[in-house]
Amino acid sequence: MNKERITTSKRLSSDSEEGSLRPSRLKDFIGQEDLKKQVGIYIKAARGRNENLDHVLLYGPPGLGKTTLATIISHELGVGFKSTSAPAIERPGDLAAILSSLKFREVLFIDEIHRLKPILEEILYPALEDYTLDIVVGQGPGAKSIKIALKPFTLIGATTRAGLLSAPLRARFGITQRIDFYKNEDIFEIARRSSRILNIDVNDEGAKIIAERSRGTPRVANRILKRLRDIAEVEGDGYIDESLARKGLEMLNLDALGLDNMDRRLVTTIISKYEGGPVGVDTIAVSLGEDRETIEDIYEPYLIQIGFLKRTPKGRVATRLAYKHLGLTFKNVVEGELF
Repeated sequence: MNKERITTSKRLSSDSEEGSLRPSRLKDFIGQEDLKKQVGIYIKAARGRNENLDHVLLYGPPGLGKTTLATIISHELGVGFKSTSAPAIERPGDLAAILSSLKFREVLFIDEIHRLKPILEEILYPALEDYTLDIVVGQGPGAKSIKIALKPFTLIGATTRAGLLSAPLRARFGITQRIDFYKNEDIFEIARRSSRILNIDVNDEGAKIIAERSRGTPRVANRILKRLRDIAEVEGDGYIDESLARKGLEMLNLDALGLDNMDRRLVTTIISKYEGGPVGVDTIAVSLGEDRETIEDIYEPYLIQIGFLKRTPKGRVATRLAYKHLGLTFKNVVEGELF
């Protein structure tokens, strides 16, 4: 279901141009000002000492630029960059081969690091602390442990679910940074920058509407921009102004806050079937025909960010803001007037 949602913050196959839109330097990275200032200081200090940067953990909802920031860090350090994801590393030998190939101060980026297998974490611990690999050769009584020295490197781990990282792994990151949803003015600048790179004709008013509907997520803004380009070329004269943007977003079923049909369905389900909550996330997932992880990682973060949902010990609760946005009152719900 997520594959068809223009507002999903997960990367889709249609996001093939995403790489060309990524900035390569910290000065070109729009938004996240506090994070940029801190990371910039750490990078300059490491370069000044000619040392590898401390290991970095980047966490936050998908689509906010964790991969982009990781590549920027490697560029600013002036070192190589190797990228993989935790699910792609299946055996200890795979991880050992990656680690042993790293050059001095090089950056290793592991996406979805919370999905790293425990047996691989055990190999990673000495590599992160002492820059050594402990390899067991042979089996049974004759097995021997061999230590292999590694060149000092920087691991950058990215995750949407920092709480799922084991405490020992989390403790080995010297730098931990959360990437938050972007302000509308930052998304506006990102949309304008992307339009220049992609040669899309959009004015400030059109870019402002895109920013307002992009859920504080650059990936969503870029996706909306490209879909509006299609609509402008077919339904208009190729120019995205405020009128075309509003018309196009109505066609895409995105409301004034960037909520799509699935977002509204989730909130409406909580309100109509469970009287606004509290209701457990597993129950919501069954009602929507989605899995729990999708609910928690894709739908909930933005709905919580804008104050439509609350997470409580007893379950999820729809707020007054959600009722108001949907044009509902509690009286409508309890008297069966919702539909």
